[in-house]
Amino acid sequence: MYEVKPGNPFPLGAYTGPEGVNFSIFSRHATAITLCLYDESHDSEPTFSYTLDPRLNKTGDIWHCRVRGAGAGTLYLWRADGPYDPLAGHRFNHNKALVDPYARALTDDFPMNHIAAYAYDPDSEMLDLSFSATRNDGTMPKAIVVADEFDWQGDRPLNYPLRNCILYETHVKGLSMHPNAGVANPGTYRGVVEMIPYFRKLGITSLEFLPVQEFDEFENFRHNPTSGERLRNYWGYSTISFFAPKCSYSSDRSQGGQVGEFKYMVRELHKAGLEVILDIVFNHTAEGNELGPTINFRGLDNVMYYMLDEEKRYYKNYSGCGNTLNCNHPVLRSLIMDCLHYWVCDMHVDGFRFDLGSILGRDSTGKLLENPPVVERIAEDPLLRDTKIIAEAWDAGGAYQVGWFPGNRWAEWNDRFRDDVRKFWRGDPKSVTQLATRLTGSSDLYLRNDRKPFHSINFVTAHDGFTLNDLVSYSRKHNEANGENNHDGSDSNLSANYGIEGPAASPEIERLRNRQVKNFLATILLSAGTPMILGGDELRRTQKGNNNAYCQNNEISWYDWSFLQKHADVHRFCSALIAFRKSHHALRRPDFFKGTDGDDNAIPDITWYDERGLPPDWSSVDLRIAALIDGSRNDCCGEVDDNHFYLAFNASAEGCTFAIPRLPDGKTWRRAIDTSLEAPEDCVEPGREATLEPFDAYRVEGKSLVVLLSG
Repeated sequence: MYEVKPGNPFPLGAYTGPEGVNFSIFSRHATAITLCLYDESHDSEPTFSYTLDPRLNKTGDIWHCRVRGAGAGTLYLWRADGPYDPLAGHRFNHNKALVDPYARALTDDFPMNHIAAYAYDPDSEMLDLSFSATRNDGTMPKAIVVADEFDWQGDRPLNYPLRNCILYETHVKGLSMHPNAGVANPGTYRGVVEMIPYFRKLGITSLEFLPVQEFDEFENFRHNPTSGERLRNYWGYSTISFFAPKCSYSSDRSQGGQVGEFKYMVRELHKAGLEVILDIVFNHTAEGNELGPTINFRGLDNVMYYMLDEEKRYYKNYSGCGNTLNCNHPVLRSLIMDCLHYWVCDMHVDGFRFDLGSILGRDSTGKLLENPPVVERIAEDPLLRDTKIIAEAWDAGGAYQVGWFPGNRWAEWNDRFRDDVRKFWRGDPKSVTQLATRLTGSSDLYLRNDRKPFHSINFVTAHDGFTLNDLVSYSRKHNEANGENNHDGSDSNLSANYGIEGPAASPEIERLRNRQVKNFLATILLSAGTPMILGGDELRRTQKGNNNAYCQNNEISWYDWSFLQKHADVHRFCSALIAFRKSHHALRRPDFFKGTDGDDNAIPDITWYDERGLPPDWSSVDLRIAALIDGSRNDCCGEVDDNHFYLAFNASAEGCTFAIPRLPDGKTWRRAIDTSLEAPEDCVEPGREATLEPFDAYRVEGKSLVVLLSG
């Protein structure tokens, strides 16, 4: 059936051509490499295997061959022989079938058997120092040879400027999996496409997906102590193959069909004006610590791919997940760049959010580098020049680089914004100064190295933590369903329940919670920087107080679309607020506020007031603050917004009358937003703001904010 030729070392992976499929894989320390081809995903023995001859099938550290007779849809795995010496960092075991790190699709019709994938004998007292003689072909997902045929219909990445973006963090499956989602293809890439009319009406510009690269869904062996349900890896932060879109998210179950369906999703989202940003996990893999399974990297060249401890049997664990990828090794740098190029050039995505991004800045010993090669390479790579790159600028090893992530092109998740805004609206004393800094773009963090306000990704909630509804409904986490005795997840939530823990029948408490949800949404969308909303917050989606729902592949995590009707006022408010931000350039500033630019006669572009209309005493001002923004001085790419904005924030429990500055030239104030009012007056549509009679004061109710617009 098959004829084998020497083939070519590049590109790595499996690529079809007129003379069959070229297979190529890296291993420096392997003594032998064997390619195995299979007919079916469950096959326990290969239909064809070929041990590569290093004289013919190896160039440097790259092993390669071309197989005539193979083509798109061919299933394959590798075997690698070499030293099994964990004390020296080597864990080769020719009995273990290995997934190609460059595989572009995997089969996914059964759970991987972790025990069978152990390179050691789990019953041995020597644990990982022992050697497993068990073959595991039949219990491993198979890599799939993929053809590149797809009609993009002229599609290109949209690559909107960050300052014009409104990010919506969401989960491909959870978005449409709930029975009341009303889609034909729930929990899939096609299901996302079916949600396009909703996204367009909401007004967001960019979908930021939790990991879609193939991950180990069944690595969790715990059960829900109440329901008995087997818990799964739902979020996806446990990558097996960085190039392969998750098969279970595809409605097309043909071999490799997930690749075409992912491309279809991207193309249709782009047609609708929606960007695609991927959360990508280059900090660790699904292979875990020394007792974890051997899936690919460990069995191909453990000492090259991972940061090993001084005692090489063990792994450095800056990820908190058992291992850490050796990202600044040249081999890993190449893999990372090849991967990013693939998702941008072949799959047309618009950007990436790098999970635990500070690990990208560590050398092989774990030391943080001043100028990390891979971080600089990503920022300066010509193919990625227009691609969004967003860092989670910390890791589980103690690194914290918010505001200081190396290079001037990286945007960052700004957790300081999250915490300071939460503190203010909860009513924490002395939180006004921090709020003012966050509203104006976090200049304390980003006014350096040519960085701009939009480098701050402003968020209050994300997948990791409470939803916005739960932030105002629970004073503590409720993670019992995770099977870890409620020990997992953060205890520092800066949340409040306003009198009752969880759902409340009290109309008064419910009104206050609703108002607080609106306050948080408004603060995100009125602040200088790039706003990010957690998907479902606009519906007041709840996870029932679970602030770490990583293992909840069920209705705890899925979006309950009945809330769209139940909380229609919050949804309408969010949509109107997004439209308000889009219609005013002054709210999407390309630069930080500059004061008077040295002109003593000029009106400052921002002026702060206390409730009396006086300059605030920042040492004593508490829970109430106001700002006047002169939008006419906001030159944004040649467009001038000539509106003035008055923003008043009152996080105290009591209402307060704010003195309002007068406008020049006989202009009057119009009320655009007041979160204390019922819909639709809480946020009116652009152009329908209520004109107010000339006055010098406005009452701002407790726990509310007001935005007035000049007209």
